Amino acid sequence: MTLFNVLLRKLSLSLLISASLLQSQLLKAEEITVGYFLEWPTPNQFAQSKKLYDKALGVDVKWVSFDAGTAMSAAMASGDVQISFSQGIPPFVVAASAGQDLQIVDIAISYSDNENCVVRDNLEIDKTNAKELEGKQAGVPIGTAAHYGFLKQMKHFAVNTNSMKIVDMEPAAGAAAFANGNLDIVCGWGGALTRMKEHGNVLLTGAEKEQLGIQVFDATTVSTQWAQENPELLAKFLKVTADMNAKYASSDAENMLPIIAKAAGTDIAATKATLQTFTFPTIQQQLSKQWLGGGTQAFLKNVGDFFVEQGTIPKARKDYNDAVDSSYLEAAAKLK
Repeated sequence: MTLFNVLLRKLSLSLLISASLLQSQLLKAEEITVGYFLEWPTPNQFAQSKKLYDKALGVDVKWVSFDAGTAMSAAMASGDVQISFSQGIPPFVVAASAGQDLQIVDIAISYSDNENCVVRDNLEIDKTNAKELEGKQAGVPIGTAAHYGFLKQMKHFAVNTNSMKIVDMEPAAGAAAFANGNLDIVCGWGGALTRMKEHGNVLLTGAEKEQLGIQVFDATTVSTQWAQENPELLAKFLKVTADMNAKYASSDAENMLPIIAKAAGTDIAATKATLQTFTFPTIQQQLSKQWLGGGTQAFLKNVGDFFVEQGTIPKARKDYNDAVDSSYLEAAAKLK
């Protein structure tokens, strides 16, 4: 089965949905469902636990955890999820390139050091001899930011990935298989990446990846139709998120940590360590040219074209300008 077929299967829910069913779901503004990741602590989980989103939006906010951004795309296609918090850019690009009507409305996190690939330590392979990875077995969550980073790193090191056995594995499963000695290189993020590092080493640091143009950030993504029908709800959601980021950046961080840790499913020490590797751009920074003012759109195109080059998807969009809408964040900036 080709990589594209794997990705297409992950998005198959979008082909089963009828327009009338989706419309009836979207018109129900009494409850919204938000997708997020466990073992991925973020300041807004304080608001999630304290039901501050419910209070600000005036509706019930249901949170559903996912293992990968590809599953988030499928859930949004089915209408089961309206907002995905911290979806990776590669799975978003895969879905958008396949015609799914999604939009980025916010930059959730920048985290070049908290997504990576780890090589088994007993192989004694590092950036000086990475070519020796040819013929090895890799566990990679296909269509995710980790997959994109893996392909970019292998290209940088001139490793022929066709010689490798690449197994589609979500990070948690990949970490377990790696610990059991069943994989030579494995890719992931968050708590799973921490566990991977117990048995190996990264080829490149976050800073080294950035020098190669490997940006690693997540976005808040939405079903375009739902967002257009519920602009005030979405703006309020983004405002609460921004408020929690600001609260964590202030002297309230220590008080927030236990609540965030419980919501993320990690202990306090691990939560604090993970958050130290994250950057949360302010609304003003997100609206700049570096992000939603043009930089994000350009990066989406780079990812799409690279995936076409690698045979991951059949074609990319001419551009991804309409896959980004900053108007909801602009509205959030005006809220008190």
